[in-house]
Amino acid sequence: MSNHLVNETSPYLLQHADNPVDWYPWGKEALTLACSQDKLILLSIGYSACHWCHVMAHECFEDDEVAAMMNQYFINIKVDREERPDLDQIYQTAYYMLNQRNGGWPLTLFLTPEQQPFFGGTYFPKQPRHGLPGFLDLLPRVAETYMTRGDAITQQGAELQKLLADTLPSQNSVASVFSESLLDQALQELKDMFDPVHGGFGQAPKFIHPAELGFCFRQYFLAKNDKALEISLLTLEKMSQGGIYDQLGGGFCRYSTDQQWQIPHFEKMLYDNGPLLQLCTDAWLATGEPLFKRVVVETAEWVRREMQSPVDTAGGYYSTLDADSEHEEGKFYVWKRDQISQMLTREEFAVIAPYYGVLQPPNFEEKYWNLEIVQPLSAVARVVGISLDEAQQRLKSARRKLFSARESRLHPGRDEKILTSWNGLMIKGMVYAGRVFERKAWIFSATRAVDFIRSTLWKNNRLLATYKDGRAHLNAYLDDYAFLLDCLLGLMQTEFRTVDLEFAVALAEVLLNQFEDKEVGGFFFTSHDHEKLIHRPKPVHDSAIPSGNGVAAIALQRLGHLLGEFRYLQAAERALHLFHPVISRRPSANCTLLTAIDEIIAPPKIVILRGCEPDLSKWQRQLQCKFPQLFVIALSSELIGLPPSLNKALPTDGNVNAWVCQGVNCLPGISNIQELLHVCEVQGKIPPLL
Repeated sequence: MSNHLVNETSPYLLQHADNPVDWYPWGKEALTLACSQDKLILLSIGYSACHWCHVMAHECFEDDEVAAMMNQYFINIKVDREERPDLDQIYQTAYYMLNQRNGGWPLTLFLTPEQQPFFGGTYFPKQPRHGLPGFLDLLPRVAETYMTRGDAITQQGAELQKLLADTLPSQNSVASVFSESLLDQALQELKDMFDPVHGGFGQAPKFIHPAELGFCFRQYFLAKNDKALEISLLTLEKMSQGGIYDQLGGGFCRYSTDQQWQIPHFEKMLYDNGPLLQLCTDAWLATGEPLFKRVVVETAEWVRREMQSPVDTAGGYYSTLDADSEHEEGKFYVWKRDQISQMLTREEFAVIAPYYGVLQPPNFEEKYWNLEIVQPLSAVARVVGISLDEAQQRLKSARRKLFSARESRLHPGRDEKILTSWNGLMIKGMVYAGRVFERKAWIFSATRAVDFIRSTLWKNNRLLATYKDGRAHLNAYLDDYAFLLDCLLGLMQTEFRTVDLEFAVALAEVLLNQFEDKEVGGFFFTSHDHEKLIHRPKPVHDSAIPSGNGVAAIALQRLGHLLGEFRYLQAAERALHLFHPVISRRPSANCTLLTAIDEIIAPPKIVILRGCEPDLSKWQRQLQCKFPQLFVIALSSELIGLPPSLNKALPTDGNVNAWVCQGVNCLPGISNIQELLHVCEVQGKIPPLL
């Protein structure tokens, strides 16, 4: 018999629709019921690709005995953290305040009927195990505590509410002074945390930290900081050679369980792979190393093959691939040695086995191999006694056979909901890689996703957060608007369309009207007309995804400079003044906001090209490959109806005119590509015209 989740669109919620637990989605019905019956809320937050969410579901939520107790004592609410990041942010923060340690998924919290948390954990087994209390024992004890210590719980809730309120930054009494010293301090902190042997930051488990790596590339491209380049290059090289990268199918997993990037938690998330497309493209631009180009190509093709909905049904990008298949983590990806040897020729195995570490002891659960590159192919070729070209041919043939065989396995589950924010991250990465590597199919893929969002998730001049099975719903969040605005700026630098500029302006207006804190600055995570919750976050730090406030500030500044719209620039600056004290305490945790500060100190150079093909595209490509951080928009001479800031004079003595601007200052038109390249190479600010 189904519960109240049966009509939801989230695959994660639908996974629990047939549980014996009387689950409700978060909403008025469940919250009202908790108050009217004076029952505690058992809040369970997870997501469809989460391994331990599946484990707890099998052990507890599918168990009749546990379900009966949950139904007796609690109003049970199941939340997909990807659909409701607002709830996840609030209750992960509350969990940390209650327990003084980070949470995770599944998150299991017990709330009063007024939605105040007072106790919780993450994963609980049915019976006590490995130092964890059994869920069956815990449930009646929690219910009894509420009945006997209600006043103390109410007092604790009031104290927690104050702590949550204190997480919001307050207005500065002294105006902030933006200084490059913050950038230097951030880079020094990253150097101190950097693993010089394996790359990345810190110990196991090791996460990707895309904002920090992107900041390092920016310091290299703009300031030629070689140490910053080393941090990003070594990290991406070790990841690309490691088991966190799918060596056969492309794409990166969410994190590594070890320090060497060898064994991942096998789920693949859209939000990781979008930024990684851009990072690996930057690595290739900096070095020309074939490894990075191969990873970009394989990852982009994996996205198009497995993560994009068909054009006749949608066009957006799906969210995740599960870690598990057939109830086993990683089963789809790992191999036994004889499986590999039996499907390859002796010559192919002689190359692929030492290359991917299959001759070493098993690296996963002591009986399987998760493929990783353990030595250069050139070294394998020398040992085998063949040329590098021959080794490459054998490797290519063997990989093709292994991939084909793997395709016949039962695939991990795919969460096919389309999230606006995560699509923004993937569109930006896909269009950037497509521009640099001149892959029209990737640019078309990104354009399809943008057009889908605009046609399906943009209703009455407001965004919706999620789409699945023909239904778009849920009020969108800061990240949805900021990431989508940011990716539109990237798309306009690749293939300018007036409709994208109009969409970008509309998104910027909603950011200012619905998300900005007009009193003290910064942007709330939820809109002014959003459901009232126990807390309204204003997120600052980068996490697995970049800071929504940071991306909003960057995108608004760039759009403001592009259009000469000072309201956008002022909103971004107000946010940065508000967050400046927080950033100053630990700059490396705020690399996205630091980029926005950097672009206040020295506004980005914007190059507007007007002219005719094919020279227009040639000029654009030369600029973008030589100066990856340059903002370049190529406008065909046939375009009409452009805003004044873009409606530059058409060329009279050649095929292309270039206009270079920085802040409010612009140079006279340039009609010679060599002169333009020289101007863009010169460091420092453009002087004002007299």
